[in-house]
Amino acid sequence: MTNLFFMAAEKLPMEEQINPLLPPLYDIVWSIIPFAVVLIVFWKAVLPKFQEVLNQREDQIEGGIQRAEAAQAEAKAALEKYNAQLAEARTEAAQIRDDARSQGQKIIADMKAQATEESARIVESGNKQLEAQRAAVVSDLRKEMGENSINLAERLLGEQLSDDVKRSGTIDNFLAGLDNVSSARK
Repeated sequence: MTNLFFMAAEKLPMEEQINPLLPPLYDIVWSIIPFAVVLIVFWKAVLPKFQEVLNQREDQIEGGIQRAEAAQAEAKAALEKYNAQLAEARTEAAQIRDDARSQGQKIIADMKAQATEESARIVESGNKQLEAQRAAVVSDLRKEMGENSINLAERLLGEQLSDDVKRSGTIDNFLAGLDNVSSARK
């Protein structure tokens, strides 16, 4: 018996040497099964969703870059259009200024011509009025002087010059004498 006891004692579980780096076979099998299940679930469910999300982000980034490039191209076109419109507006403004200056000068020249014409018309009208007034004054003076000369002649001669023919002849002679005197003075 003792022999049996020794034989059994020879195979005690603690007497085997355990490799700490290599686990027992049953642990390896039971670890591979859940790992395989998790790997298959990950492969079938998670990885396609992850790939889909990555593809969506890639499309968004590429679309965003394309939209940004398109927006930049539109902005550049808008800037060029704005610069062209600004240059056109400046040219138009310069043309309007030049037109306004020329119109202003034309208006000034027209106003000067009109003022000159109006001045000449006023001077001519004034000369005509002066001539008419002069003629009226001369006529009044002749009439008055004629009457005064007849009165004076009547007093000097002592007779009455009642005859109209005599009277007008005397007045005419007197006035002709006055015209000759005024002509000699000039």
